[in-house]
Order: sequence, then structure tokens, then C-alpha cells
Amino acid sequence: MAATLVIVDIQNDYFPGFAFPLVGADAAAARASELLTAWRERDAPIVHVRHVWDGPDAAFLRPDTEGAEIHPRVAPEGDEVVVIKEHPNAFRETPLDGILTALDTRDLVVCGMMSSLCIDATVRAAADLGYAVTVAHDACAAPDLAFDGETVPGRQVHAAFMAALADSYATMTPVRALVA
Repeated sequence: MAATLVIVDIQNDYFPGFAFPLVGADAAAARASELLTAWRERDAPIVHVRHVWDGPDAAFLRPDTEGAEIHPRVAPEGDEVVVIKEHPNAFRETPLDGILTALDTRDLVVCGMMSSLCIDATVRAAADLGYAVTVAHDACAAPDLAFDGETVPGRQVHAAFMAALADSYATMTPVRALVA
């Protein structure tokens, strides 16, 4: 069985003109679209993950907003599965593990938004659950972050999280190698 492609939170709010644009979101979505096209051509399993932040302090990804919708470049088609989550970890309080079990897959290719939060949490959880995880690192994006009075540029945030995940949790592979 081919690896299952898990596309995490490529939603409008992470793009320019919306609530919380990430550094490199457009480029990451373009790579994710290439990956999605390749998976569709192979008739390989695909799971879309969509974060909905339904709380009084929600700054973005609010329910029933255009910003919370999956970006058109990677919008689900046909019977492709969409998992709705409320936490950074796509396995927490969702049917994702059961869906993957039903697909009889233990190999995942993950891409998406918020390298420093949702990608990190989902990849670590997947590895802890025994999945073999490959991250399409160039199909992910991160925000600029601030810590202890310093701003860390989004590209550095992304690189640091990919390096940490590559240490023990996942294999890092560019999209071009995954679609070849």
C-alpha cells in the first residue's frame, strides 16, 4: 500500500490578505499541490486536515469563516477524507488514527502549515503511534516567532523544527523526490 498523504491545515487564514499569513505560505502550498496531484494520479490515499479554532480568543481559523476554509490549491475532491481538529495534534480527539487504520497504512507523508506547531505536534504523535513519517519539508511553512525579546524569522523557525523532527521522528524529503 502506498503511503497516505496527510495535508495539515493549508487554510486561507495562513495566506496574505487573511488573518495570520505565514512566511512562505504560497510556495509551500504550490509544493503541496504538486504532491496532491501526484497522489491523485497514483490513486493513493489522501487525508486533509482542517483546524477550526472555536474559542472566545480565536484570532484566526474561526468557524464558518472564509479564512478557515481549505485553500483552493489543495481543496479536497470527490471522496477524499477531511478530518476536523481543534488542537495542534491532528490525532488528538479526532478519528485520524482510525481512518489510517481502516486504510491499512502505517506510512505517512505529511505537509502543511505551522511547522512550529501543528506539523510538529502531528508528526511527533504519528511517530509515537508507530507510523513511519516522511515530511515534505518544502511543502510546509511557519510564522515569525518572538522569544525572550528576539524575533526569529519564519524560515529559521521552519528550519529549526524540521531539524528537530529529522533527529528522531521523521524523514525529511523535498516534494520533487516524493513525486519522482
